[in-house]
Formats: sequence, structure tokens, C-alpha cells
Amino acid sequence: MPETYIARSSAIAARILGNEMMIMSAMDSTFFTLNEVATVIWQAADGRTPLSEIVERRICQGFEIEPEVARRDAEQFVNALSEHGILLISDQPILEPKLGASETR
Repeated sequence: MPETYIARSSAIAARILGNEMMIMSAMDSTFFTLNEVATVIWQAADGRTPLSEIVERRICQGFEIEPEVARRDAEQFVNALSEHGILLISDQPILEPKLGASETR
């Protein structure tokens, strides 16, 4: 099964509040509030780390969740955000991820 790599798009506005990330797509003005687990995935989306590694090292070790459930949920989350142009998905490392220039922490 091929790896999935994810990177944050530059066509977003994002801000972290507490343990949640608020993201708005510049493409369609869709607004997302990410829970703590989704925020971890978002922050790890560097284009070079496979999604499976993010799930294994950051989600399964940091939260009480079964690996299979975590992988399935992460894939659904990533696919949903990619449909709005918020995350970029590739089966190869994304060498020059377009990180959100308007992201603040």
C-alpha cells in the first residue's frame, strides 16, 4: 500500500486557540475547527512525513485510540480537508510544501 504524504496549503488562514486549530479556506471560505487530534495531524503535515508515521508516533502514542481506528479517522479527515484545498495529498513526499503564510500560533 503506497504511503500518503500531506502538506498544508498556502491558500488558508489559520490560528490556534487553546488546543484547537481554526482554519478557513481561501478557495471557498469554508471554516473548520479542528479538535486536539486533528490539530496534531495538521501541525505535523510537513509534506515529508508519511501520514502512517504521524498516526503511529503522534496520535496512537499521545491519545488512547486503536491504530486501525486512528488510521481510518486520519484518512477521512485528510481527504475532507483536501477537498477544500486546505491540505495537499501525494503518494510521494511533497518537497516544497506550501505552508500557510497567514498561520499564527
